[in-house]
Amino acid sequence: MSENVPAVKEKAPTIFRNYISFVGGAITLASVVSVVLLFLLEVTSTAENPYLGILTYIVFPSVLVFGLFVVFLGAVIERRRRRRSIDWSVAPYPRLDLNDPHSRRAFFAFLLVTFFFVSASAFGSYRAYEYTESIEFCGATCHTPMKPEFVAYQASPHARVRCVDCHVGPGAGWYVRSKLSGAYQLYSVTFNKYPRPITTPVHNLRPAPETCEQCHWPEKFFGAQLKTFNHYGYDEKNTLRQTRMLINVGGGSPVTGQVVGIHWHMNIANEVTYISTDDHRQVIPWVEIKDRQGNVTQYYDRTRPLSPEQIAAATKRRMDCVDCHNRPAHIYLPPDVAVDQSFAAGKLDPSLPYLKRQAIASLSQPYTTEDEAIKAIATSLDAFYRTDSEVYRQKADVIKGAISETQRIYKTYFFPEMKTNWETHPNNIGHLYFSGCFRCHDGEHVSNTGKVIRNDCNICHTVIYDSAALPEKNVNTGPYQHPVNLGDLAKLACTVCHKANGPFKHPVDLGDISEFQCVECHSKKN
Repeated sequence: MSENVPAVKEKAPTIFRNYISFVGGAITLASVVSVVLLFLLEVTSTAENPYLGILTYIVFPSVLVFGLFVVFLGAVIERRRRRRSIDWSVAPYPRLDLNDPHSRRAFFAFLLVTFFFVSASAFGSYRAYEYTESIEFCGATCHTPMKPEFVAYQASPHARVRCVDCHVGPGAGWYVRSKLSGAYQLYSVTFNKYPRPITTPVHNLRPAPETCEQCHWPEKFFGAQLKTFNHYGYDEKNTLRQTRMLINVGGGSPVTGQVVGIHWHMNIANEVTYISTDDHRQVIPWVEIKDRQGNVTQYYDRTRPLSPEQIAAATKRRMDCVDCHNRPAHIYLPPDVAVDQSFAAGKLDPSLPYLKRQAIASLSQPYTTEDEAIKAIATSLDAFYRTDSEVYRQKADVIKGAISETQRIYKTYFFPEMKTNWETHPNNIGHLYFSGCFRCHDGEHVSNTGKVIRNDCNICHTVIYDSAALPEKNVNTGPYQHPVNLGDLAKLACTVCHKANGPFKHPVDLGDISEFQCVECHSKKN
């Protein structure tokens, strides 16, 4: 007796069963295997290799995404094919017979094309990556708003160090992070959303121990370094005044020397943590110091104290190299420093009367564009020296050279279109034009036990020669003596009087007596 068995309806194969999706699946599987193997190599490797990280986190994941795209593309094409036809069958796999000359030639041709395609893709990807890491790309090609940083970088002591060596460093983690940040920067450039000037400090900058200290070996810092300062006057002769100081660099490692001097702050034997209340890290009302014995001391600025609640809620930063060396590669020199350096380098001739005064006056004017500034500098200097026909005739070439050099200074350190100059980017080395060291070493930061962060000049430097001082003063290595007796004003910070864009202007209108020598008033305390 036979039974009627209902016919079983054949299930349609999945739309992913097609040759295109098969190829995409093979690409995806190969990239997954590659990523896993490279990841295992990276976590077991003892040496940093940024190129390995690039392959692991950039190149092969991109291939994986492409493979997935091909898989879904094949599915979409297969779905459309099935809608147009009731035939759901999938064609059989191709038959490969290397004994057949036609099949053999086709197979080897496929291998050859695949090899050249993969090689060209890998080479092109590497070259593209290499170019995005170049100085030209960072400073000139893509990052147009970075012109001030790029130009100042080329004139800096770090001009031979690539941008990525400081801003990215080795390892894939920071590479990926920098590129994600770069994506937002690209958006800002495209839609003109970037600030003017570009703000500093960079709050997500890689920690200095992972960048700066790869070249600058902090354990080997010790002793003092001789530094010579050349200052030219605003008088007719551009009079040179030279000061020589021993900068007490010191060190932070008890293994190589005493833990003293400026580099006492390094995170080798001591840890310094602070709170800043402004974006430029110029106002520091709270400091915590942990010494090498583990003792912790907190200092509070008594002129602007923070409440315990404010301290608890504030962002605390552990001090490192860039808190003092905050302009290591992008230095915007004040006009008087730039002019002094040009005098010292022989690019400006001090025999040209009043050159220091006139150069700084032309550099310090408010300009809206670089072209306007270049023309105005040439016009003002030329017009000034034309008033003395004899000087203008005898020193015509010197005047042209002075104009050219002053214009070069402006183009190197002043960028009116980006509203960028030395005033917008404080330099924390020293304390002459910005608070710098005095952000903490102002004599106002006091602990609960009465300890004070001192502002004694000889902590950091000792003046061993001053050409403006009497001979007997140049053998005195005691506390710093100002060349003019300031009386009670000696308690003021240097930045109150010292300006970088012209001769000193007295805070009080002195009228006719402004031509007197400072000592005529300041030698008397009353």
